[in-house]
Amino acid sequence: MDDVIEPIEEAEAGRPWADVGVFGGTGFYTLGEAAETFEVETRWGEPSAPVTIVDVEDVEGGEPVRVAFLPRHGADHRFPPHQVNYRANVEAMRLLGVRSLLSPFAAGSLRPEIEPGDFVVCDQIVDRTWGRPSTFYDEFEEGPAHVPFAEPYDPVLRQVLLDAAAEIGVAVHDGGTVVVVNGPRFSSRAESEWHRAAGWHVVNMTQSPEAVLAMEAGIPFAGIALVTDYDAGLETHPGIASVTQEAVFAMLEANLDKVRELLAAAIPKLA
Repeated sequence: MDDVIEPIEEAEAGRPWADVGVFGGTGFYTLGEAAETFEVETRWGEPSAPVTIVDVEDVEGGEPVRVAFLPRHGADHRFPPHQVNYRANVEAMRLLGVRSLLSPFAAGSLRPEIEPGDFVVCDQIVDRTWGRPSTFYDEFEEGPAHVPFAEPYDPVLRQVLLDAAAEIGVAVHDGGTVVVVNGPRFSSRAESEWHRAAGWHVVNMTQSPEAVLAMEAGIPFAGIALVTDYDAGLETHPGIASVTQEAVFAMLEANLDKVRELLAAAIPKLA
């Protein structure tokens, strides 16, 4: 490893830093080849993996953007969604000074018009997880701290992602609610139908507590779903099979280049 990052209040000049943070999801474990690697120490323990920092070039000739990348499940996908150290992951990004945090994630579709291979730039979230530390405020040492969460996803970052998707010509849906389940199992058919009947759009296992922790840390945050499947199927389309792990991984592998292309188009706009 090249260095160990100290907590921000103790860091000396010249410490590692980045403009933008990216969490990599299932199948997305590296951002670039020419990257520096850093161990990060946080008060919440170790993040899922060392952080890599890479310069993303602006094709229009602007200054490169320093991007910190962290695979949320670990470099070898060792952490299931309910065991990810979300607090350490977000805290690592805060220590690096990132001003924007992008969170690509795999998701199952709950609606026929949202097809596998599409992207969804979500604007709302429903948390159905349990047992995960979901706040930095285990104690109110300096008084109550109740963050507003009516708008979980930053509207400026959302628009950047939408513009980038239009620029590269991928299918993208503007807005949608992601319901976050605990995992690691997929939904039952009854659960999937319940989520759809509630008006939600995609289902995932990691957006909570990432989104609220980013809010508490004061980092603008945006999640973008890559749709991999139709969850437990659609009752109106009996020929659609329920999701399998093999199908999800195959879809992710087939579309990972699109995720990278989207990030490459979006990140320079965040300089």
